[in-house]
Amino acid sequence: MEALLNPDYALWLNSRVSTVKLQTLTNFQTQRSLAFRHHQDRCIRRRRCSLTLKAVIDSAIIDQLGLKESDIRNPAISTSYRNPELPPKPNRTVLDAQARVCTGPTQTRPLSGEQAFKVLDTILKSAKGELRDEEVVSEAQLGAFFAAMTIRANAFPEATQWSEGERHAMNAFWPQLVQVLPPNVIFIADPEGSIMGVGSSIGPQYTGTNTSEMRLVGALREVLAGGHLGYEEVQGVLKDVLPLVSEDKRAATVSESLLSAFLIGQRMNRETDRELKAYCLVCDDELGLPPVAEVKSLTHYGEPYDGNTRYF
Repeated sequence: MEALLNPDYALWLNSRVSTVKLQTLTNFQTQRSLAFRHHQDRCIRRRRCSLTLKAVIDSAIIDQLGLKESDIRNPAISTSYRNPELPPKPNRTVLDAQARVCTGPTQTRPLSGEQAFKVLDTILKSAKGELRDEEVVSEAQLGAFFAAMTIRANAFPEATQWSEGERHAMNAFWPQLVQVLPPNVIFIADPEGSIMGVGSSIGPQYTGTNTSEMRLVGALREVLAGGHLGYEEVQGVLKDVLPLVSEDKRAATVSESLLSAFLIGQRMNRETDRELKAYCLVCDDELGLPPVAEVKSLTHYGEPYDGNTRYF
């Protein structure tokens, strides 16, 4: 009744009612938000507890079955999963040595005696079959490492030739290595029989096992002496080995050790314009013309030239 007679009172009453409604709505929303957060926290705690319990159960089952982490092939469980169809990873000890010696005339860092002994001991054990799985030194690693050692002995400046430690280690291990390494690796290590002494007749007489290897061995003799090849020679070698993956698995091809020695040897000798032209044109014939970017420099990512920049 008073609201009808007094308009100001009516406005005050409406404002008061609106304020009360707003406070009630706010309190309800706050309570609902707190309740939702409490429920959400409980769900998170339950989920974490469930995941922890599941991990413990999975771990217990794995231990009970006597499994190692390397035996688990499920990528959702193991971070060490590796497709079994891929080739084995390179031996880490030899790879570290390659990063030091498979470089240019001024960039090579000779191995210390301790490092050289460790590398050659690893190679000897691998050749004897005493290493397993990823510890095995691959043919490609053998070719690259011994090619680098040969080029350093034959053509590099004194500062990057063999250190006293490397000479001492090689003198100690080579009589054993020559008994277990394949002829193609012995050829790479001592192509003219003038470096190692023991087994010096194998390198000069080695010719390869097929027509493709015969051409490659002839080119390698020049490369391992620190020399360069003509356009036609490089082109002929590359056409023999490409494609690197053949549909005919039984097709005759060159050994990985010879091919890796050739590729790293040319890189260490710093390819001439003619050699680079041969690589580019043969790859164009094999893969088709790629798009060309106009750049002034290229930076290498990955061993053994990681971080090196080439300017054009």
